[in-house]
Amino acid sequence: MIEIRDLYKAFEGQQVLRGVTLNIEKGKSHIVIGRSGCGKSVLLKHIIGLLQPDAGDVRVDGISIPGLPRRELYKVRRKIGMLFQGAALFDSMTVAENISLGVREHRMVDEQDLPALVAEKLAMVGLKGIEEKYPSELSGGMKKRVGLARALMMEPEYILYDEPTTGLDPVMADAINEMIIDVTGQMGVTSIVVTHDMVSAYKIGDMISMLHEGTVRFTGTPDEIRACDDPVVQQFITGSSRPVGQEVYGGA
Repeated sequence: MIEIRDLYKAFEGQQVLRGVTLNIEKGKSHIVIGRSGCGKSVLLKHIIGLLQPDAGDVRVDGISIPGLPRRELYKVRRKIGMLFQGAALFDSMTVAENISLGVREHRMVDEQDLPALVAEKLAMVGLKGIEEKYPSELSGGMKKRVGLARALMMEPEYILYDEPTTGLDPVMADAINEMIIDVTGQMGVTSIVVTHDMVSAYKIGDMISMLHEGTVRFTGTPDEIRACDDPVVQQFITGSSRPVGQEVYGGA
């Protein structure tokens, strides 16, 4: 499992995370919601060791990530796939080259086996036969799916999704949601999904945590968050400009 304990992080004096504590259970889809700028993506970057905390700890399968030597950190990262918000594909590479980059760098697969593996992962995300296309030839939804195929190439135990449905139309967003559900179920991976899309959160989440002002305001099941009487939580999940029974959110 992934354990986050009392995590603090500030940038140029601005505190973003203020003691975040969270458990991510294996084999589940855990959703992290919250307003823009609340630290959701910052939290993901701590899990994969792209950022070092000012205080606190992140453990992946019992291994503490902060300060881990690079060689050991790379071993942990091989367990983790990442779907970045903008897909983060290399424009100068074909789809096949983008998807195979990680396993090629880590020498995880023999070169002659790569084409078949790429085709298999593309089929899993509904994109057969586009190996030779470039990112500029793809729609936003296709780029997201190629990014997911690249994450799947590493056969990860965990997949982190940063706003997987942002910028997509409702039909394509639902297709991405279905793929996340399928991947979690078929491969038994643990999914951690950062989003502000409550339709996605309710559909794919086993557990939902809400970040607010740098801390975890709520953690529970989709049914529990719907029933939560916290006005700040209710304001977010209903999309209201005012918390229930309180002044405008954030004192604006």
